[in-house]
Amino acid sequence: MTRTLVVTNDFPPRQGGIQTYVSALIRRQPADSVVVFAPAWEGAASYDRSQAFPIIRHRTSLVLPTPEIRRRVGSLTREYDCDRAWFGAAAPLALLAPTLRDNGIERVMASTHGHETGWVRLPGARQVLHRLAAGVDVVTYITEFTRSILAPVLADVTELRHLPPGVDVAAFHPAIDGAPVRRRLGLDAGTPVVACVSRLVRRKGQDVLIRAWQQVRSRFPDAALLLVGGGPDLKRLQALVERVGATGVHFVGGVSSPDLPSYYAACDVFAMPCRTRRAGLDVEGLGMVYLEAAACARPVIAGSSGGAPEAVRHGETGLVVDDPRSPTAVADSILALLDDRERATAMGAAGRAWIEAVWSWDSLAARWRSLLA
Repeated sequence: MTRTLVVTNDFPPRQGGIQTYVSALIRRQPADSVVVFAPAWEGAASYDRSQAFPIIRHRTSLVLPTPEIRRRVGSLTREYDCDRAWFGAAAPLALLAPTLRDNGIERVMASTHGHETGWVRLPGARQVLHRLAAGVDVVTYITEFTRSILAPVLADVTELRHLPPGVDVAAFHPAIDGAPVRRRLGLDAGTPVVACVSRLVRRKGQDVLIRAWQQVRSRFPDAALLLVGGGPDLKRLQALVERVGATGVHFVGGVSSPDLPSYYAACDVFAMPCRTRRAGLDVEGLGMVYLEAAACARPVIAGSSGGAPEAVRHGETGLVVDDPRSPTAVADSILALLDDRERATAMGAAGRAWIEAVWSWDSLAARWRSLLA
């Protein structure tokens, strides 16, 4: 049997999209087929005891391709008799690939997650990406958009394969009860609710939702907008609510992973009108929140940034706003779904079926195994 050494800076108990991606794929492998090398984080010891596979922690919160780390991963490769390796995020750890090969690794895979599309526009970062790709057998990408940006730089030295993030269809499902969330926020069962689950940063488009909100409230006076998540844009967004006089806006803050599905369930429409910024350096790689909302049978509204349109079947599971900077365009999309509840319900059902067929973690974990085979 083959055994894979997973080398990653992104791993629980630290939270984040890449951490979820890496852990979800690993937890669905046979326990004796993977070994993880990751940084130390608060709560790591407790988390590690709950896992069935070995987890070795570096003494600090960051792993870099230093001589010390080269010796460490080489030793782990031999100690655990590993013949495969996976870098949960390609840069910079895939620079360790030659060391792993010297110690018996036969096949190496590294994953990209979307932010690398900005790096390829910068000469220095582009050279580093090309160098690390040359040392691995497979580089995975999450969307066709990210592939279109990466391929001109990497395809001459490695194989590019699709391995997107997935959804836990057992945790995110249509039967979840959103009523407790509504009650906590003082919202009646019949109140139209739009939710955005995301970090509060400009690219995600919460500011455009706020600017669009009074147009929505003019049609639905009691409608509520839930902004779920924290981030550096909080104070600016709160000030924007005051400045434009938006009413019915609730800043929920961050919520725990177990509680997150109930916030999708509490809404009638999910909307995150993400936009590309900084001349393409700040772009949406995919948008896991669209998939999670769809898994809960909610229609979704996405912006046209980067790979986000690939997380929505426009007109079938939701809508893609071509101009996500326009409050009017965003308001029109929201109103189109709130006005036609039958259409919105059908989109939600189609979204759930699509997630089950294409985006479940179980099917993607099988693809992960095949890419390393």
